[in-house]
Amino acid sequence: MSLVKKIYIGMVWSFGEQLARRGTSVIVTLLLARFLVPEDFGLVAMMTVFLALGQSLTDSGFRQALIRLPEISETDYSTAFYANLMLGFVAYSMLYAAAPFIANFYEQGQLTNLIRVASLTTIINAFQVVQLASLSRNLNFKVQMQATVPSSIISGLIAIGLAYFNFGVWALVAQSLVAATIHTVILWWRQGWRPSEKFSWVSFKEMYNFGYKLFLSGSLDTLFKNLYPMVIAKAFSAPAAGLYFFADRIRELVVSQILHSIQAVTFPALAKKQASITELKRGYRRVIKVIIALFVPLVAGLILVAPWLFELLFPEDWYPAHRYLQILCLAVLLQPLNSLNLNILRVLGRSDILLALEVFKKIVVALVLMITAQISLEALMWGQVIQSVVFYFPNKYFSDRLIGYSFVEQFRDVGLYYGATAIVFCTVFWVIAQIQVGTLTSLGMTLIVSSILYVLAIFLLDKPLVKEILNVFKRV
Repeated sequence: MSLVKKIYIGMVWSFGEQLARRGTSVIVTLLLARFLVPEDFGLVAMMTVFLALGQSLTDSGFRQALIRLPEISETDYSTAFYANLMLGFVAYSMLYAAAPFIANFYEQGQLTNLIRVASLTTIINAFQVVQLASLSRNLNFKVQMQATVPSSIISGLIAIGLAYFNFGVWALVAQSLVAATIHTVILWWRQGWRPSEKFSWVSFKEMYNFGYKLFLSGSLDTLFKNLYPMVIAKAFSAPAAGLYFFADRIRELVVSQILHSIQAVTFPALAKKQASITELKRGYRRVIKVIIALFVPLVAGLILVAPWLFELLFPEDWYPAHRYLQILCLAVLLQPLNSLNLNILRVLGRSDILLALEVFKKIVVALVLMITAQISLEALMWGQVIQSVVFYFPNKYFSDRLIGYSFVEQFRDVGLYYGATAIVFCTVFWVIAQIQVGTLTSLGMTLIVSSILYVLAIFLLDKPLVKEILNVFKRV
């Protein structure tokens, strides 16, 4: 089987794994909306950034360093395992000590215990870094999915039960802890690797020299990705932060899992082609067309049906979040291109450029955030749309320099799918809006008619792509 086909199949399994993980989380979130108010979700939003930073410290780039090594030994695996375990305990200790200060900053006393309990996931997740790296090196995302499905289902059921018995926000904390524990146990059982007593400072330094830049880059990304809920909670209100966080969690069901699948699969797969720039570019171009053809209509569909979706599923208090969801989805339409362009830098080992790009981007984010926060909450979110467009150009510039994939070539490769999506979905939405039928009917008609017309348009304009996608699913 060719490498490109392995990438596609890996993406299907990785997508399924993310669907189980994030999908269950979103379903639980939707059910919790029946028991909680926006203020409660605001509490979760307040601590999310600190938990994410703790997790970033626990990994510290060792997972991606293991994936990238051309040849790997038992010593490399064991060294990474002990390093991640140590970092996990360090991260938890820091979060435990910082919890009261975070609670005082937000003037929310509950956050102290919430953070101290929820941050236990940093230690639990440290035990699975090597297993995940080994499976990713072999593009074995099927086993990863087999570990995720039961952990997501069991933890989701526990969270729903706790919510039913009025445990409120603790239901989400329990879900994350149970999911991390079960996921780790299954990975150890299915993957089979066990650490030895071997530890090499030479191996540690080699992986650290590559990984620490990714850690710094990832930490900056994590901080600024979660900066918006922090600013919203502090500058506006806890209910506003809750609505934003709620909308962002729903977006994850469609958007974040696809982006994660892109990063998780294309990095180890394309890393095998790092010695040949020509082959790397060829595989990259084929992959990006398939990804954009599938990703863009999914996000566009979510944007279009958001008002009907919220009207149909949620209490009236949550309805304003549909507008936030639409804007947040607009901000990620270019994300697959950005993710793949950055993956080229990872594949070729240019973590120095990655770090420089992250610093530049965060300066832009800080400036845009300072300006838009003075205007309104919606202006703050529209600033994210502007950022996604601005960030595309430096990302593309460096991938062009490294593999010779120009902006014009990329536009030719993906412009058709963006254009077809815009025309088809906007036309269908306008027509159905004029008919003025019921909420459920409007929702169903928009999804069905738009999907049929988009598939028909792509089939007529790019038959080889449709056949390639169908062949991928036949081999899964």
